[in-house]
Amino acid sequence: MIPRVRCITVCVLGAALTACGTAGAGRPAPAASPSPAGPPVLAPGPGGLTPVFEHGPRTRGKTVALTFDADMTADQGPRAASGEHFDNPGLIGALRTLKVPATVFMTGRWADQYPAEARDLGHDPQFEVANHSWSHYAFTADCYGLPTVDADGMRADVQRAYTSLRTAGVPKAMPYFRFPGGCYDQRALRALSGLGVTAVQWDVVSGDAFATDADAVVEQVLDGVKPGSVVVMHCTRSAAPTTERVVRTVVPELRRRGYRFVKVSELIGQAGKGR
Repeated sequence: MIPRVRCITVCVLGAALTACGTAGAGRPAPAASPSPAGPPVLAPGPGGLTPVFEHGPRTRGKTVALTFDADMTADQGPRAASGEHFDNPGLIGALRTLKVPATVFMTGRWADQYPAEARDLGHDPQFEVANHSWSHYAFTADCYGLPTVDADGMRADVQRAYTSLRTAGVPKAMPYFRFPGGCYDQRALRALSGLGVTAVQWDVVSGDAFATDADAVVEQVLDGVKPGSVVVMHCTRSAAPTTERVVRTVVPELRRRGYRFVKVSELIGQAGKGR
């Protein structure tokens, strides 16, 4: 999880939700591949490694992508059954009211638990739904206390998530993947090679995970956003209760500053056109 401090490089895990991890150190993204038949993706890295995207071009206008992780771990079904809310309809409603396009990184476990909400998001052109693994287990060791997936299971976990999204009724899940906790290494990138996904990180940590002070989260986001930024937030009431209030404050202020909200796919599509 991300503590409520003005920091965009450190995450601290909470038991229920691991939001993020560490944004990369400003490495340039590979050029975007033209994809007339589908969404833009980044070209594979050396040796076919899964490419990693952190933010869009800084010089192509004031665009910003709000992203929301819809997290559930593999073992949280009983907690949901007992009444804990891992969804956030109020947040989705706020985004719709404010007419903010957004990218939702959804675990397969979340789609299994909330198929009607997953289907609704998947059919709404204002949103795009992407892959956040099935289990929300870590793809590296020592990732904020998360259980881990071994190298042989990584590819299967991502594929299982896409199956859950299709089963829930998401017609066109995006070829974008967010590592649980944001934790990855060369082994993880190799394990996912050939799946055709672009790994999507971020350059702005909102700090909404387990936050109780919405104003502090707002300040952290507004201080961090730059042209082309990708902001990581959460779509989980139990572990990110302030996010709806944050969005209702951040969106009009960023618009006042001249920013235009876009989906991650638009930023990736711009990646090969100059930074």
